[in-house]
Amino acid sequence: MSFSVLSPSRLLGGISGLLQAASLLILFLLLLKAARLLKGLQQFPSPPSHWLYGQNQEFQKGQELQRILKWVERFPGTCPHWLCGNRVRLLLYDPDYMKVILGKSDPRVHDFCRYTWFQHQRMLTPAFHYDTLKPYVGLMADSMQVMLDKWEELVGQDSPLEVSEHISLMTLDITMKCAFSHQGSIQVDRNSQSYIQVIGDLNNLIFSHLRNPFHHNDTSTLTHQHTGSPRKAHLQEEGELEKVRRKRYLDFLDILLLAKMENGSSLSNKDLCAEVDTFMFEGHNTTASGISWILYALATHPKHQQRCREEIQGLLGDGASITWDHLDQMPYTTMCIKEALRLYPPVPGIGRELSTPITFPDGCSCITVVLSINGLHHNPKVWPNPEMFDPSRFASGSAQHSHAFLPFSGGSR
Repeated sequence: MSFSVLSPSRLLGGISGLLQAASLLILFLLLLKAARLLKGLQQFPSPPSHWLYGQNQEFQKGQELQRILKWVERFPGTCPHWLCGNRVRLLLYDPDYMKVILGKSDPRVHDFCRYTWFQHQRMLTPAFHYDTLKPYVGLMADSMQVMLDKWEELVGQDSPLEVSEHISLMTLDITMKCAFSHQGSIQVDRNSQSYIQVIGDLNNLIFSHLRNPFHHNDTSTLTHQHTGSPRKAHLQEEGELEKVRRKRYLDFLDILLLAKMENGSSLSNKDLCAEVDTFMFEGHNTTASGISWILYALATHPKHQQRCREEIQGLLGDGASITWDHLDQMPYTTMCIKEALRLYPPVPGIGRELSTPITFPDGCSCITVVLSINGLHHNPKVWPNPEMFDPSRFASGSAQHSHAFLPFSGGSR
């Protein structure tokens, strides 16, 4: 009887062969996926793309929006943006394409995430009803006056005034008062400065990751300040729950805390904090950005600014505070606001990864898309002379595509 012992060299050779076969299989699958992507995207013209790092060489730091606008001029409607290897997303800046995507309601690929999103969406819709917002106009006006009083002191120092940080504090103050019934003024609280700084750092981090093809799938773990947890514990005290339910108007946090899932359970602390963080960031940051750019647009077009000033002075007189009923009595100011948001949308782009491929009216289909709001608003096929500040685009009776103007996206909440 004889035994055959596998020599180390033969063992290593076998392992090496298996690794080579596995590598060839992976390479084959990647090439097959790339071939399918190319077949689906060949109907879309696009700039040249490197096989490894895609089109990232065309995007210089701080020049991303300008590069996309050049693509808008060259490629009508849409353009594939190759990130690295076979990873690609379809940039959309045509209103017909936008309408198709925003008419769908699948923000996530995974069924569980999509189910959770739909549940929270239905629960939070009452927080944004007009009847809920009307009583907050006075609080908004008060917060704005605090900011203006600070400006009165600063303009006397005969130096340039950087308004964006002040506006960010003001919108944060409004968000805290209206959505979370916060008492006091965020604008005079020094601790609020650190929150604003964190938001700025987070924005920079997000854009840094988007520029790096190896970080496109990263998720950042944020330090949450559990705004809702103390209120949630307070509601469990005897009688407190009924007091909140008897309130004429529930704020955003009240609705979150009282909401019941389909199975009868309340939101977990994790879900509660996620909704609060999203609302805090999106509610104050995008609004602050929009207001800052509106003031910039008016400052660089003094004739329009003066006409807005005269309209508002004629409406309010001397010292009257604005009310809800005043909002639809400022047609020219509203036109200027919309035109500024067209030129400088607070949210330049929105990503969607669809659960199933979508087919557009022209027969093209894809699954990962980016809605380029900035590209849409500067698309010369949609807006003639798109770089010109022209409030008359939004005059009463002007004809526009229903999805030509989307400063804060669109579709169902």
